[in-house]
Amino acid sequence: MLITTRRGVRRLSGAVALTLLGGLGVAFATNASAAISEPAATSTDTDVTYRFAYTGEPQFARVYIDTDRSAATGFAQAGAGADYLLENGTLFRHAGGGWAWTQIGTVTHAHANGVATWTVPRAAIGETATPGDADLVFQVESPVQTSAKITQVYGSTPPPAGTISYAGSDEVFANPERGFYHHSGECDSATYDEATLRAWRTNEQVSLMMCVFYLRDFKTTPISTAALTHLQQQFTTVRAAGLKMVLRFAYTDLEDGADATKDRVLAHLDQLRPYLQANADVIEVMQSGFVGAWGEGYYTQNFGNNGVVTAADWANRKAVHDKILSVLPETRMVQLRTPAFKRTMYPSGQSRTGHHNDCFLASDTDFGTYTDIAVDYPYLEAETRTVAMGGETCAPNPPRSQCATATAEMSRFHWTYLNTDYHPTVIAGFGTEGCLADIKRQLGYRFSLVSGAFPAQASRGGTLPVSITVRNDGWSAPINPRGAELVLRSTTTGTVTRLPLSANPRTWAAGTSTTVTQTLTVPSSIAAGSYELLLNLPDPLLANRAEYSVRTANAGTWEATTGFNKLNATVTVS
Repeated sequence: MLITTRRGVRRLSGAVALTLLGGLGVAFATNASAAISEPAATSTDTDVTYRFAYTGEPQFARVYIDTDRSAATGFAQAGAGADYLLENGTLFRHAGGGWAWTQIGTVTHAHANGVATWTVPRAAIGETATPGDADLVFQVESPVQTSAKITQVYGSTPPPAGTISYAGSDEVFANPERGFYHHSGECDSATYDEATLRAWRTNEQVSLMMCVFYLRDFKTTPISTAALTHLQQQFTTVRAAGLKMVLRFAYTDLEDGADATKDRVLAHLDQLRPYLQANADVIEVMQSGFVGAWGEGYYTQNFGNNGVVTAADWANRKAVHDKILSVLPETRMVQLRTPAFKRTMYPSGQSRTGHHNDCFLASDTDFGTYTDIAVDYPYLEAETRTVAMGGETCAPNPPRSQCATATAEMSRFHWTYLNTDYHPTVIAGFGTEGCLADIKRQLGYRFSLVSGAFPAQASRGGTLPVSITVRNDGWSAPINPRGAELVLRSTTTGTVTRLPLSANPRTWAAGTSTTVTQTLTVPSSIAAGSYELLLNLPDPLLANRAEYSVRTANAGTWEATTGFNKLNATVTVS
C-alpha cells in the first residue's frame, strides 16, 4: 500500500483496502525532463504486456491503467483516471475516493538495466471486450518521473485459428550490423585475414570491425593507386568473412593535428567515391573523420584547433561532411563525434547524420563529448531513435564506468555498437559486474518472434493471410535498410518461394512489439503440396548471404545455412 503526499511517497505494510487523503486529488509530481522513454503495450488473447525504458535506478516502477478511459473515474494521473495500478510486482484495483487501492495479487514483473516490464492476465484487469482499449500512464520513483498518457488497443480475442506462440531465447549470438566490434590494427597498413575475421563471428559472436584508414602520406597529394587497391582488398576480405565495417578516414593519430586542407579532403573524397559506392554492402556506417587527430575533430591544423572553431572553420567542416554524404550511398549514415558538432552544422537536423562517442563513461562529460548535459542528453536521446549511435570507452571512471550507468545510457541513447577491445579495464569490469552478456544481447536490435497466425490451407492464385508479431528487446532499431519476406519451402522438394512483406524492420523501435498483418497472393505457378513457412529478414545488398540475414532470439527457429527463421507452421497449397 502507498500513501502519496506532497512530500513524496512512503510505504505501508498490509494488503487491505484503505482510503487515504480522500478528496485531495493529490497526484505524483511530473518532471518535464522525464527519463521514461519508449512506452509500449501489447496483448495476446490472454495477457497484456507493458514495457518502458528509464534512466537511473528507481526503487519503484508503475503503470496506471484506465480501463474505462474516463478521467472522471479512478485515480487522476496525467489526464487518465486509473482503475488499476501496477507497482513493481503487485497489481492493485482502485477503491474510490482518491488514493485508495485494493491489492489484487502479484504479477510477472522486472525492472533492471533501464527497462521495466509487466505481464498481466487480461481477466485480472477486467478486459474482455473485443476489441478493447485502455489509457496508460507510466512512472518511476525516485525521483518521480511520469510519462504522458498513451492509449493501448488490445488485440483480438479469441485468437485467430492457427495462432502459434514462440519461445524466446537468452542466447548471445551474432547478428549483422550490431553488437560489439573489434579494432585490430590500422586498416591502411595491416592486411585483414579472412579466417581471423570469420572466427570473430563464429567464436565471439562479433559481426563488426572498425577500419580506420590513415592517409598520412597524402596530405598534399592524391591518394595513390596502391592505397586504394589496399582499401578494396580490405573490403573484399571483410565481405568474404561475413562481417561489416565501421569506416573512418584520418590523416594523423598525433595531437599535432597535422591533417589536410578542406580542398584536399574534398578531392580525396572524389577519389574514394567509387570505392564507397561499390562496397556499401559491407559498410555498416561511416564516421565523418578526416578532420584532426584520429579524425575526431579536436586537434587540427586546418579546421579550428583545440575547440577554438570560427564560423569559417565550421563552414569548412560542414563542406567536408556534406561531401561525405554526397559520395556515400544514400542508404548509409555518417556519424559525427559530438552532439554539438551536429547541432552547430545542422541546426535544422540532418536525417543521415548520427553520432559516435569515443570516450564513453570516461568523465562527467565523457572527456568533452558533451558540452552541456542538460541540452546534449535530451537532444541525443531524441536523435538516436532514428540515426546511428555507437563508440568506445576510453578510461576507467567508476562508478560512472560501471554497469548501472553504462547500460542505462546505452539504452537511453540507442547504442548499436561498442568496441570490445578498448578500454580493456572497463570492458572487463562489465564482465565482473555481470552485465556483459546483457550488453552483448541488447546492443542494436534484438528481434524475437512472439506469435504468428497462418491458415492451414491455400490455393494457387489465391490469398494467404498472415499475421506475425515481433518484439524488439534491443536498444535500437536497425540503422540500415532491411528486407522482410515470408518464405514457402516445399516439404517434399525443398523448392523455395519468397513472398515480400510490406513491413519495414527499421521502424521496429526498441522496446516495442510490431504485428505484421498482410494478405499475400500465392503464385499460380507454385506446385500443389505442403509448404513450410519461414521468415527471412535479408540484407537487400547481400540477399544470398545467410550470415547477413537477421536471426530472431527464439529457441529452435534459426537456420544458419539459409538465414531463415522457422515459423513452425505449414500450409497446404491446392
